[in-house]
Amino acid sequence: MIAIPLPFVVALLLSILAILLFIRREETTQSAFVFIALCALTTTVVGLRWTFDDSLFRLIQPILASCIPVTAWYCFSNAHQRHKLKAWHLLPLAFVTLASFTYPFWRPPLDPVLTLLYVGYGVALIRASFKASNLPEQVRLSDIDNALKAERIAGIMLLMSAMIDGALAVDFSFFAGKHALIILSIGHAVLLPVLAISVIMMSLSIAPSVNQHEKQTPVEESKDKNPHPLTDDEVKDIVHKIEVLLSTKEVFLDPDLTLDRIARKACIPARQISAAINQVYGRNISQVVNEYRIERAKTLLLTTDKAITQIYLDSGFQTKSNFHREFSRVTQQTPSAFRRANMKG
Repeated sequence: MIAIPLPFVVALLLSILAILLFIRREETTQSAFVFIALCALTTTVVGLRWTFDDSLFRLIQPILASCIPVTAWYCFSNAHQRHKLKAWHLLPLAFVTLASFTYPFWRPPLDPVLTLLYVGYGVALIRASFKASNLPEQVRLSDIDNALKAERIAGIMLLMSAMIDGALAVDFSFFAGKHALIILSIGHAVLLPVLAISVIMMSLSIAPSVNQHEKQTPVEESKDKNPHPLTDDEVKDIVHKIEVLLSTKEVFLDPDLTLDRIARKACIPARQISAAINQVYGRNISQVVNEYRIERAKTLLLTTDKAITQIYLDSGFQTKSNFHREFSRVTQQTPSAFRRANMKG
């Protein structure tokens, strides 16, 4: 029986995943497709590098490795606020490429540089996922919790990748690289697939772009970039406008509702909305919007004979799991139990 090295098996699975994303051809999964394809290519090169030990693969491997944390960061940061990749993020790639092509004439410490790169972007992703005032603006409000978990996991995977690099350095220093292939195989068999799945989870949580009418009412970005502490009157005014949108215009019925869409409708910077809602409600905008949806669902449960599947769709939820999770959070009951208890009463 032919034994296929583990990196090639992982590369094959990642390639299939990339092909499936390419076939979907959805706007929100384009960056995920690029990232998965990059992971598949990197894993393939790692397998070839350690199978044939060719100088070409030794040259390409660190270059591809330097692309992964930057691309992962872009996939997640784009979910927070759509923007173009800034040039300074390409500097590490340029440095690693130059160092690889000038070897052995110039021998900068590439391993520590790559380790710092993974640590830096890993910490950045984890910090962003815990920052209450910086919720992903492009993610559906019903999916924000899952998106933040995915961002956290991706950050942890980047930190673990840095630990793999550290383990390799120790192995080469003390054991002449005897365990390098095992370390790399474990790293690429676990870390890259989990990182890839995290990126896909985030990309599937992003709502499609707003329509042209909404694009004509942009929010003044300068307020968002230079935030100032909101006064009590400003907080009251912002919360009032959001409550009008939710209670009167019932924007919560839009299953693709995002913080960005609310900001455009209210003409208020997204971060100011997050700050005001957190200050008044003690909860984030996602939880507040879902509470409006649950109230609608409760009304439908008691006044109609509709199936629960139809009710969660009519209340603005996209998935049954999100509906049940939020319904239990708000009422401490399942939808079925709530209907039975209140119909008896």
